[in-house]
Amino acid sequence: MIGHILVPLDGSPLAECVLPHVMAIAPSVNTHITLLHVLEPPHAKGGEQTIDPLEWHLKKREAGAYLEGIAQRLREAGVNVENVIMEGLPADCVIDFANNNDVKLIILSTHGRSGLSGWNVSSVVQKIVLRSFKSTLLVRAYNPPSPKFSAIRYNRLFVGLDCSTRAEYILPIAVNLAQFNKAELILGMVIRKPEMFNRFPISDEDTQLIAQIVERNHRAASRYFEGLQKQLALQGVEVQIQLVASDNVTTALHDMVEEQDVDLVMLVAHGHSGEGRWPYGSIATSFIAYGATSLMIMQDLSATEIGKTMAEIAAGESKGH
Repeated sequence: MIGHILVPLDGSPLAECVLPHVMAIAPSVNTHITLLHVLEPPHAKGGEQTIDPLEWHLKKREAGAYLEGIAQRLREAGVNVENVIMEGLPADCVIDFANNNDVKLIILSTHGRSGLSGWNVSSVVQKIVLRSFKSTLLVRAYNPPSPKFSAIRYNRLFVGLDCSTRAEYILPIAVNLAQFNKAELILGMVIRKPEMFNRFPISDEDTQLIAQIVERNHRAASRYFEGLQKQLALQGVEVQIQLVASDNVTTALHDMVEEQDVDLVMLVAHGHSGEGRWPYGSIATSFIAYGATSLMIMQDLSATEIGKTMAEIAAGESKGH
């Protein structure tokens, strides 16, 4: 299911907040973990500072000892783990390693060595999330689990669905985690109320039409979720269904997550539209930028299916000259 998980660590306590999640997920999916530390040379950011060979050698040894110390604690907990040290820009190295080593999931702390900030994710993490085209688990560094070397217990898992086959891509790992943790699986969906364009207040007739459409969609969604609930009950998974109607799907989903007090939000990168122009659809993007709960996003599109931005195209053309 998830054969290889990458865990970037920069040596900071904030970055290490991912470890309880690593210890919780790895045994449940029988996966291989790679701990990655990136050494950033002084000139990597465009500076002209030279590197003292002896000092650089000592830094590599310190990084190796640091990773091995964490790896040993994970091995004692039964996790299959290896260490890798790379040199270069952190985001670039993480992305290159993930793409060249068949990584299925990257577990990232939202903040690391640079410290907490008003941004929901750091700039390095944002680059990795947007350019790796991999499934990602984001752990909110400002709300870390503890202690560091104790697996987090998932009690309530929230899965956002939209009745599409594409959105169900997240279900196998969600069911696996629910079974392993004996957790409750909350399946949530927001039924969008149709928008009526009118300069004036809508008529009673339009109001009734909206209500009829919402009721029709609610019945269809209820049948869909009842079917899922029966299937998952056969697998020993306790399921709670959350269906609400709203003018704003994104806001309603955020409210739903907050009200349910969940441990992990689980989404697919794209919903029923499957829009491949960007790495994430609007719902996933909103939860990355504004969510306050640990977030797992399964990437349903490959790198070749996701369109390049104008910035990427321009950068590629400039390198070609």
